[in-house]
Amino acid sequence: MPVLQASVTADKAFADRATDALEDLFSEDGTPIACFEVEDGVWCASVYLETEAPDTESSRIRTHLEAHGLAAGLVIEELPDTDWVTESLAGLTPVPVGRFLVHGSHDKDAVQPHMISLLVDAAQAFGTGHHGTTSGCLQAIDDLLKKRSFHRCIDVGTGTGVLAMALAKRLHRPVLASDIDPIATRVARDNARLNQCHPWTSCMTATGTHHPDVQKSAPYDLVVANILAGPLSALAPDLTRILTQDGRLILSGLLERQGNWILTRYRQHGLYLERRYVREGWLTLILKR
Repeated sequence: MPVLQASVTADKAFADRATDALEDLFSEDGTPIACFEVEDGVWCASVYLETEAPDTESSRIRTHLEAHGLAAGLVIEELPDTDWVTESLAGLTPVPVGRFLVHGSHDKDAVQPHMISLLVDAAQAFGTGHHGTTSGCLQAIDDLLKKRSFHRCIDVGTGTGVLAMALAKRLHRPVLASDIDPIATRVARDNARLNQCHPWTSCMTATGTHHPDVQKSAPYDLVVANILAGPLSALAPDLTRILTQDGRLILSGLLERQGNWILTRYRQHGLYLERRYVREGWLTLILKR
């Protein structure tokens, strides 16, 4: 399926407004929107989407941004049919986060005796530690496990399974890893075997928390969800419902400016901020009751 990239490059204030407009346009389908600094003082708001009607989608994006006075600097192009995730992950350098080291097969020698190895090669799923959301979650996990242990964990939106594997390797207790994408589920299962933590890691394809296997193992004293702000907002009641009274909830996939919105949503369900991490403009939250 063709992949369309639409981007607006401008100063931060303009790019922020363009990001808000794109999020409004794609709010119902969960299409990821990014806003990042490309050079000093120059920011880019962008959206990538798979579509069978690139001309129609291009027109819809342009019309929407023009209506908000935000079409200046808009560039829309159809990208070649390439596995961009695999392309982007190939050859990435090892990433140390706390006691964890996320690395590819070619960097096994980088693992020191005191490190916990998380081997993740290029794959058709998200999560290598290089992105601020993944490294933020790994840091949150590392910090929490310095203070206490957890007995029942779930990683919602597991991607490559790297966060579930981090928990399994540290705790040697069952961790449920779920994803809406069956490709991600397969990748996570393969990675769990590769990292020799499959005895503790169960990978499954599921939407949200209503799958019978998710419900059967609930409640969880640690819930991790590294997805997107829209789904995290929608999942607030469900993620809260499967959390024990003294449990912790790690949320990421958030731009820093989306933090107050998500915190307000979860406060409505009795959860409050314990700690926050910001990495490259991406926010990770630890919540508790």
